[in-house]
Amino acid sequence: MSRPCSTATNQRAGRGAVAIATALLAAGTLALTALPAQAIPAAAEPDVSAAATPSADKLGGHDRALLATYRKQHLARTTMKNADRAVPDFATLLIAVRDGRTAEAERALADLGIRTTRTDSAVGYIKANVPFGMVDRVAAIEDVVAVDVDELLKIDEVRPEGAGTVAAADGQGPQAPSAKTPDSNAYMPTRETGSVEFKEDNPSYDGRGVTIGIMDTGVDPTHPALARTTTGERKLVDTVAGTDPRNFIDLLFDATWQNLSSATRVSGPVFTDQVRGETWKAPDSADLRIGLRPIQLPQGATVVPTLVRESDSAVWVDTDLDHDFTDEELLRPYREKQQVAHFGTDDPSTPVNERIAFTVQVRDDFFPGTISVNVNVITEAHGTHVAGITAANGMFGGRMDGQAPGARLVSMRACHSFGCSSAALTDGMIDLATKHGVDVINMSIGASPEFNDGQSARALVYNRLIDESGVQLFISAGNSGAGVNTVGDPTAADKVVSVGASVSRATWWANYGSQVRDGLGVFPFSSRGPREDGGFKPDLTAPGAAVSTVPDWLPNSSVAETGYTLPVGYSMMNGTSMASPQATGAAALLLSAAAQRGVSAGPEELRSALYSSARYNDTVPAVAQGRGALDVAGAWTYLSRNATAVDAVSVSAPVCTPLSGGLVTPHTGGGVFNSCAPGSGGQGVGESRTYDVTVTRTAGPDRAVPYLLTLTGDDGTFSVPPTVMLGLNEPTVVKVVAEPSSQGVHSALLRIDNPGTTATEQTAMLAVEAATPLAAGSTYEVTGVAERNGTVHYTVAVPAGTTALNVKLDGLADGSHTRWWAFRPTGVSGESAAPGSLSCYSGYLGGNGCDPAARTYKAPAAGVWELVVESRRTSALLDNPYRLTATVTK
Repeated sequence: MSRPCSTATNQRAGRGAVAIATALLAAGTLALTALPAQAIPAAAEPDVSAAATPSADKLGGHDRALLATYRKQHLARTTMKNADRAVPDFATLLIAVRDGRTAEAERALADLGIRTTRTDSAVGYIKANVPFGMVDRVAAIEDVVAVDVDELLKIDEVRPEGAGTVAAADGQGPQAPSAKTPDSNAYMPTRETGSVEFKEDNPSYDGRGVTIGIMDTGVDPTHPALARTTTGERKLVDTVAGTDPRNFIDLLFDATWQNLSSATRVSGPVFTDQVRGETWKAPDSADLRIGLRPIQLPQGATVVPTLVRESDSAVWVDTDLDHDFTDEELLRPYREKQQVAHFGTDDPSTPVNERIAFTVQVRDDFFPGTISVNVNVITEAHGTHVAGITAANGMFGGRMDGQAPGARLVSMRACHSFGCSSAALTDGMIDLATKHGVDVINMSIGASPEFNDGQSARALVYNRLIDESGVQLFISAGNSGAGVNTVGDPTAADKVVSVGASVSRATWWANYGSQVRDGLGVFPFSSRGPREDGGFKPDLTAPGAAVSTVPDWLPNSSVAETGYTLPVGYSMMNGTSMASPQATGAAALLLSAAAQRGVSAGPEELRSALYSSARYNDTVPAVAQGRGALDVAGAWTYLSRNATAVDAVSVSAPVCTPLSGGLVTPHTGGGVFNSCAPGSGGQGVGESRTYDVTVTRTAGPDRAVPYLLTLTGDDGTFSVPPTVMLGLNEPTVVKVVAEPSSQGVHSALLRIDNPGTTATEQTAMLAVEAATPLAAGSTYEVTGVAERNGTVHYTVAVPAGTTALNVKLDGLADGSHTRWWAFRPTGVSGESAAPGSLSCYSGYLGGNGCDPAARTYKAPAAGVWELVVESRRTSALLDNPYRLTATVTK
């Protein structure tokens, strides 16, 4: 996609464009006429050509493609699917600026006629609505480091089947969880982090005194397992919205904000509104404003009449739609009086609660002279499920808990049934860390861009936020696996703890009714590292499947093969979305213990303890698990002994990928990563290559210090010297030799450790893909066996000029549910089918819209393609034989 041209718009024209956009936003709440016909937006596929992704491009191909799509949709007066108005003439930009230069950057924006909608100097963050033609001029500002374009991020499907139907298992399946289930269980496998034993040994180290921020779809304020902490405190401290009606995406998709200008002013006790001409009863006051915007409820969009009193921001919502506000409860924000209101009336004859809870929030800082009221209703179960994993207390009315049952929660809703605004996620994250008194934050949402080098505006802002606020962020690694370099963003940020999804044999049985051989593994969907620049991600793994809390007015889910049905208010879900809150809740235990013991546990110390104590799994590749499984007791050993201090050590290593020329330092990053094809910079099978890895110590004594160099997870591919002497601020080259003996992805951890300290100074990831070249007229053929719930990985090099890559899978046994999944050279899926565990399996749902036997990838990108063979949990065989063949056409 071509780069948008910069225009020569003068300051006056720029200000006019922004003023028009602001007026559009402010007037939005009264637009009650029929909505325009919806249209599906054109796909915003990133342009990965050299022109679109030059070195240090502050926007990058993905965001340029978004801009081009938005601009095209605006010119066509397109209304995106599920949006309630046409695409406006601007984009919301998330801008990361140089340290200490926020004011200067803001002045430069003002010189262009751009008014900011948010500025946070401490973290170098500016947000602004910018006309399309001026985006390049904003990016060109000297103090601007990176720019992200606000986009709608979809919430990954975390229900294992996408539905809640349950089939009988003839009594042979696992037992259902209940009030009799002990805290140590495989349904909510907190025990796999060691936390159950840790809490049994230290009963007060259960999260008490700690507040967890949940950045997600919102937390149910009425769930009994989220009502009280172990000490009797109210668990939910506050529930607020991070969305902003000025944001591009929130303007289009989030109707929960009613923006009431002075034109909406009415007087009680009886009035007629100026929009629909209907008569209403109201409190006897002359300073009322009415909102009549359709709000998305679980059963669909409904106009929800809302009334606010100017003098004290009191809110009434006409929940029974009888045109009478006087029979409604006067509502205040949740933090003040913990008020929860409801839509509808429950039918006791049905298991689902037809009574839908909501809270309210009032702001007056979005638009001049406007009062904005948020009707905070939860339409997705995701956030409540995540909250339960971090801190549920007494699930099913028994002893089954989440990680930190003593912890409190703050809910920040940035998402809804249509997805999440990246701007709302950023604003909300900053607010959680700086305004709501939280100690640690979980976000189980992110994107999976091709260029995931940890240098996006959001990633840079999150790094600074951790440093400035002292609040550690935990973010899910993503569900785009099992290919290499599929880790998401902003989980790619250096100082964010990125969490992959592990799964045990016990949980496979308890939550899925599926038998496996390995005691502990990693889910096939869990995104793999490293980053585009070889940077270390994911950082840790934690259990990625759990039975947890969900709102009782939303559908719940169970797995058919277990033979049991979960009661309303509980669901089994899986994903790195479930792994991240396990790690966040575990961190809350450590912070709780540290506070009670007077132990320092800032973000850097917490990360050092978690990383140094992680348990590496020898059966799982390094790219899938990072340092390994989180270990609560092991991390506490480091923290409690004040043994987290380490010397600062940095790594600079060669990188070769199709996109590595666009890195901040071209072809250079934080670890060795070579995914190029043989003959184009990559390694062939049996080829030995030496990589010069530069290691620099920037703290510690002013003399040379010996460091141990060790490899973890190596399959014999890599070798390094046993030690290296590091002087202070003296870059030192370590020779890393790689010689892959077989095709595929080969990875290992390079630990750089000062034996004079307890914790590990630095860990770098080493990863090379040794591909088998494909040639026209020849056939690549392999046979193998895939274990149920396991994966086998193949790498093939597609030559330039190829018109088609043809792949076939056969040789399967009866009852085998097996597929292959293709990943492009840039680390993204090559399939047109939706990701997840429903598509492309032989013998399962007829392929579910995908041919499980043969597929052709037309005009495939030249480079290394990864073909991952995977057998589903429903396969009748534990060991599934197959034959995979691949040919190319030129």
